[in-house]
This record gives sequence, C-alpha cells and structure tokens, in this order.
Amino acid sequence: MRLLDVNSFDPAQDARAFRDALGAYATGVTIVTVPSEDGPIGITANSFASVSLDPPLVLWSPAKSSKRFKYFTGATHFAIHVLDAHQQQLCNGFTQNKSAFDGLDMSVGERDVPLINGCLARFECSLHAEHDAGDHSIIIGQVTRAQSRDGLPLLFQSGRFVSLKG
Repeated sequence: MRLLDVNSFDPAQDARAFRDALGAYATGVTIVTVPSEDGPIGITANSFASVSLDPPLVLWSPAKSSKRFKYFTGATHFAIHVLDAHQQQLCNGFTQNKSAFDGLDMSVGERDVPLINGCLARFECSLHAEHDAGDHSIIIGQVTRAQSRDGLPLLFQSGRFVSLKG
C-alpha cells in the first residue's frame, strides 16, 4: 500500500497514488444525456451525487478534457440515468461513443432531452448552477422529474465493475 501524505502532496509525483486511493471508493455508474445540434449526446459518468432534498438538487462532474465536455457545460436541461447491475454493455457503449443510442429503448423528455428507458433510476434536470473545479466542472441540476425501480446498481471500484449480492 502506497501512502499519500496530503500535507506534502505533489501531483506530479503522487497522481497515481491519489487516483488509486480514490478508486477504493465504489461509485454507481450513470449515463448523462443532453440534446444537441449534433443529435442526442450521452456520456458515462460516476461522479453523481445528491445535493439537496429541498429543493431537489443533484450534481455530476464532467472532465474538461473530455471531447464531449462542450455538450454538457452550460446545457440548460439534461438527464442522469443510474444504471442497473446488468447494464454494463450500455455503460461501455457510452464510454466509447457519444451517440450510442442505436437500438436502445428510449424516449424524449421535456426540452428534447434523450431519455434511456429501463435504467434503475432517472433524474430529469434543469441547470441550477455550474462551478469550476480544477480539471472538472461541477454541474448542479434541479430535478424536475425522477423515477426509479427495484434492482441493484452497476458499481465501479478500483478500475473494475463490481456487484452487490442481492
């Protein structure tokens, strides 16, 4: 185990140790979608979190280095889809391709936001705030509609998919 001393953190030397430490925390896997002039766009993200119940706010954090960043920064409406444990192929599709919608069971929500059906949960959002956060942006959405179903989430931890025992 490599220890990371945050009191003398040198990103140039300890970036891998920092990433490894972050990877110890299992996260859920989501796909965020937006409408665009180029058609529907989606991206896989594991930086999803709840922020507030009143008003209902959630956040996610796209990397500025992503080729898809321009579609999400400043988007006034978007949807966050929480993936089911059996949706790893869907996750992989959007990791590789911004428009991996072919053959999906989907619909269109308010403001033409693409909605993927069959996910564990889905949050339709309007932009509440956006903040600069180093090499990422923090996008906070006000939830306008949410739905969920029973099931187990797709999880990612230490560079691999993991599962819960149901």
